[in-house]
Amino acid sequence: MGSKTNRARTFAAVGMAGIALVAAGCGSGRTGDGGSGAGITVGTTDKIFSLDPALAYDNGSLQAETQIYQTLLNFAPGKSVPEPDAAEKCGFSSPTVYSCTVKPGLKFANGNPLTAKSVKFSFDRILKINDPNGPASLLGNLDHTDAVDDKTVNFTLKVANDQTFASVLPSQAGIIIDEKSFPADKVLSDEDVVKTKAFSGPYTISSYEKNKLVDYKANPDYNGLFGKPKNDGVSVKYYAEMANLKLDVQNGNVDVAYRSLSPTDIDSLRNDSKVTVHEGPGGELRYIVFNLNAMPGGTPAQKLAVRKAIASSVDRDALATNVYKGTYKPAYSSVVPGATGATEPYKEIYGAKPNKDAAAKFLSDAGVAAPVTLNLQYNSDHYGGSSSEEYAAIKNQLEATGLFKVNLQSTEWVSYQDERVKDSYPLYQFGWFPDFPDADNYLTPFFAPNNTLQNHFEDPQINALLTAETTEPDPAKRAAVLKQVQFSLANDHLPMLPLLAGTNIAVAGKNVQGVADTLDPTFKFRFGVLSK
Repeated sequence: MGSKTNRARTFAAVGMAGIALVAAGCGSGRTGDGGSGAGITVGTTDKIFSLDPALAYDNGSLQAETQIYQTLLNFAPGKSVPEPDAAEKCGFSSPTVYSCTVKPGLKFANGNPLTAKSVKFSFDRILKINDPNGPASLLGNLDHTDAVDDKTVNFTLKVANDQTFASVLPSQAGIIIDEKSFPADKVLSDEDVVKTKAFSGPYTISSYEKNKLVDYKANPDYNGLFGKPKNDGVSVKYYAEMANLKLDVQNGNVDVAYRSLSPTDIDSLRNDSKVTVHEGPGGELRYIVFNLNAMPGGTPAQKLAVRKAIASSVDRDALATNVYKGTYKPAYSSVVPGATGATEPYKEIYGAKPNKDAAAKFLSDAGVAAPVTLNLQYNSDHYGGSSSEEYAAIKNQLEATGLFKVNLQSTEWVSYQDERVKDSYPLYQFGWFPDFPDADNYLTPFFAPNNTLQNHFEDPQINALLTAETTEPDPAKRAAVLKQVQFSLANDHLPMLPLLAGTNIAVAGKNVQGVADTLDPTFKFRFGVLSK
């Protein structure tokens, strides 16, 4: 949700016939242009939760992990298809076995070798520790991991031909650690992680004051997808207040401000001649969840009509422009634009603009008397300072049709998380950051059995489609299934209403190059592309 969430990565069914073999990629990895440049200072309001991969499942920790650790596969800047990083190649050796060959000669900064045994240890450890704040839930389809020899690692999967597993490997669940430095059954403190020097990524950490100042130094032994960093090192400064971060990037005290500035601040910085506002595709989604038991309507058909009437009444463009100053774009599917397999069924079915007559017809055809009373809940402290303005605008949009009376209420996050799963909220705000930029990561977590929304939605046909798209090796056929499931959800079910997709934004001094190269839906901010 507004940050990474712990939830099971479920599959709608078990088993898949077919012997299709798929390679995730091959070759020895990309080498960068290299180069040695001046140090870069990055400012952020995100916080590191943990440097231990068994505990880290949040954006602040991901920023640090991206620099210091390797994964078997990774996402090159601007790309959404995994490519080899610590691996030479990966692919299915049988329908339930995904096999990777580790590059020879890899080592951690402490001199210990990085081998297939390191990979097995890393995956086994995350599942063994299974911390509720960690990324173990992403490995829901992993049965077990075997190191066949020093170069070969086999992942045995519960569901055959899982086309999303290659995208799980670059996630926070796929980080490779040193089996000689980390205990198998407990989490290390950040200070102890730094002492191990068990880093194999583009950088090592040279000094560490948690969530105050972290210094990264280019790792001369790195051999992976990102290539040699274009700078000698990066210092990251952590801010409690957005306003102070804005001031420092304006004054040149930081070279790059990344996550997060307010929409108003970003809008004003667009007119500042000393900085450049860089924007790229983002994976964040903001949406309304409908509790199918608690929402208004006497029958399932009437409840669906209410949902369709709401879908015909919201003005996404107005929210994006007036509230978020263009830092978000309208979202017309639960799958955000830019993700593999994304379509826009809500635009085709309900229109890009509000349609009061269509909304009224949905209600009248189902025998629902207007105005319909909606109890709409939003969160006041988790999804950014503009949430109150966003939901006040939604209330006004819905009531302007004359079809709805909206009771708007807010709750702080800890209570919010507890109450929403108790059917306390008929309609409520939610948000999502992806684990990987594939349509499935916006579908299975929301709509499969035991989904993260916990809104009483489950449908056998949707389950079958989710299993089909997850296990279909032919890209064209898989795209067709992804389109089918998105349109069916929008037209036949509507368990949630997508509103806005976040753009990926960083503000940098005019003398900084490379920022735009790393702004993509993977949310991996790669320090190595930055130079000045």
